[in-house]
Order: sequence, then C-alpha cells, then structure tokens
Amino acid sequence: MNKSTNVIVNKNSNIIGLPILYSLRNCPYAMRARLAIFKAKQTVLLRDLVLSNKPAEMIAVSPKGTVPVLVLTNGTVIEESLAIMLWALRATDPADLLQRQQGSQPQSRQDSALAEILLLINEFDTGFKTCLEAYKCAKRYKEDNIGQCREACQLYLEKLELRLSKHCYLIADKESLADIALIPFIRQFARIERQWYLQSPYPRVRQWLNSYLQSPVFTKVMAKYPLWLENQQDVLFGGN
Repeated sequence: MNKSTNVIVNKNSNIIGLPILYSLRNCPYAMRARLAIFKAKQTVLLRDLVLSNKPAEMIAVSPKGTVPVLVLTNGTVIEESLAIMLWALRATDPADLLQRQQGSQPQSRQDSALAEILLLINEFDTGFKTCLEAYKCAKRYKEDNIGQCREACQLYLEKLELRLSKHCYLIADKESLADIALIPFIRQFARIERQWYLQSPYPRVRQWLNSYLQSPVFTKVMAKYPLWLENQQDVLFGGN
C-alpha cells in the first residue's frame, strides 16, 4: 500500500537530490501545488513559511517573494503554482489527472482534453480570483456591496454546478487537474459567508468540495509542520 512520506528530516541529514518546495500552509496556490505533487507521488523537501518572515534562501532564487516556489535539483526555479502542478503530473500521473490515457483516442483528442482543463483553470485564475478577492475584502471591511461581490462570484459557481450536473467531476466522470486546481479557491469562497453558502443553490458544488475536504489526501496535504526558519528542518513531502 502506498503511504505518504511527510517525515521531518533532521537538519544534519544532508539529504540531496530532491527538489525544494517553499510553501505556505493556507495559501490556495501553495495548496494546489502540494495537491498535485502528492497526487503525482513526487517527493520534495517541503519548507513551510510565513510571508512576514521569508527565508533569504527563497528570496535569493525567487525575488518576487511569493509562494509556492519549487527549486529543482538542476537549479531550475518554478514560481507559478500551475507550472509546478504540470511539472509534477507530466513526470508521473498515476490518476491520469491530465487525462492523457484516452485508450484508442487520437492524440488530438487528448490534447483537446488538456486544453479544456487549462481553459477552465485560466478562467478561474483570472476572472473568479478577482471577484473572490473583492468578496473577501467586502466581508473583512464590512462594506455595503458584499451582496454584489457575492453575486459576481456566483456566476462562476453556476458554471461549476452545471458541469457537475453532467459528470462527477468538473471535466469528466474522473478527477482531473482542473478539480485540484480550483478546490482551494472554492474552499475560500465557502468560508466567507458560511451560513449563506450552506443554504446556497449549489448542492453539487458543496458535495464536490466536501468530498475533497473530508478526504485523507486533503488531510495529509494540509498537515501542519514547524516553520522551516525556526529550526531549518525540511519535511519529506509526497512520494509513495
């Protein structure tokens, strides 16, 4: 049986030959990067941090100072969460989250499936994320336009509800990259006005979200570790 590694490594262990992932536990971008790495059964050295105290080692390789940041063993730095997800799944994709295992389907059909996945992710990474930030701010600062901000987000949730009325996941009846890429942001939306969300007209979205939040995989991906700067102990994350 495959098991998650997720073991704290003594700072004197001198483990080499593994990529390093700088991460923030509750950042949705870092969260989805960890989900993809875990699902791909890749192994990385996880370094948890807080943005108010960024490691100099991370800033040296990624001056923009945001997470996630993945440093490969050859020195290549990947600074975008989606790029990290694609790196992991293009290396190993046992659950076929890129939907490339289409049997006798031609290559063009496989490329079309991935194109649909990336198009949906881009729609939410741009349009929905902007609406989500406005909604979060309206709640935080008790602005009087919170209803309008919520309605702007709902246009996107309606699209997900429609997709989930046709199949079990966002793209098809099996999980894809789109599902794990969007889950962290829908999780954020659900937490802004919790009572409204629980009574909202999106039962399929709620079921889809809950299936992830209650899964053992999500629990492992969201495990809390000591901050790396406190003791410089890496965490072996992912793997078999």
